[in-house]
Amino acid sequence: MTAPRLTEIALFTGDVDGLTSFYARVLGLEPSERSSGYVVFALGELVLRIHASVEPAPGDPPAEDHVAFSLDGLDAHAASLAAAGLELDGPRDLPWGRSAYLRDPDGRLVELT
Repeated sequence: MTAPRLTEIALFTGDVDGLTSFYARVLGLEPSERSSGYVVFALGELVLRIHASVEPAPGDPPAEDHVAFSLDGLDAHAASLAAAGLELDGPRDLPWGRSAYLRDPDGRLVELT
């Protein structure tokens, strides 16, 4: 198995333009993708996604700041985490791929994909 990779940092905000301007200045980059309420900065194999804050619909994943790790064997890994007593949402198929969500001991959202 290859080592998991940090592949995404997702930030949700009420001010997409303001947060985008901040990160464009800090990173010295323009977004690689932009649409209404959504911006992506490509940072090598890592992406910074800025989303407009929304209330997720029932069944949607949480719409809150999180980090995402890509790893091989998502379903088996998620099953082993659940067997060890961790509470997971998923894995399930979503528009961008297959993901599972859980929280770290401090309550931060973590996506496994």
